[in-house]
Amino acid sequence: MGHVSLHYGRPEEGPLAARLLSALGFTQADFMVLPDGSDFYRFVVDPKHAERADGILFLSVSPAEQRALGATISDALKVDTPAPHPAVSAWRDALANLPEMNFHIGFLVSTLEEAERIVLDVQALNEKDDAFRGRLKASWNRAQRGDPAVDARLDASPVFAGKGSYVYEPIAAVQVFIESDIIVCGPLQDRMMLEFDYVFPGFHHG
Repeated sequence: MGHVSLHYGRPEEGPLAARLLSALGFTQADFMVLPDGSDFYRFVVDPKHAERADGILFLSVSPAEQRALGATISDALKVDTPAPHPAVSAWRDALANLPEMNFHIGFLVSTLEEAERIVLDVQALNEKDDAFRGRLKASWNRAQRGDPAVDARLDASPVFAGKGSYVYEPIAAVQVFIESDIIVCGPLQDRMMLEFDYVFPGFHHG
């Protein structure tokens, strides 16, 4: 894969969005200020990609036209009001139960400890950092039970031993979902979701 283009939703929140990507483990490889005064970043999924043309996450402000379209749709459907359109409520309820339904980008991490770190760091930012407070959400799926070694490791995990659901495939893997309204997507300019997966050694997708 060459690159994915990500957008932050508010022109002034470029540095905050960049902080979030860094906290999730991505490496900032480039930065520039665009002619409109907004911040543009190039991140890579791994430092080995820093000088290459693949493994890239571009991060820039959502175009003004897209922000205007999203605001118009949100106003018409009364998004984030006490009485949103029923279609919006149904969609949000569905996402609460199955976040993978929405557009998202998935990344593989090389250790279970990295997946755990992402959850714990995001929870700490959401609870303790005023810039992020209340704007981040972490959820996760643990592997289905069946392999004694995998079950024991996850039962001892600071993340996966707690409340969570199970991956739907019979594979020894975990999924972490990070949602934020700082990075946005879609016609509603809605919360973007990034997924981080770890597959235990010796197991693979069929």
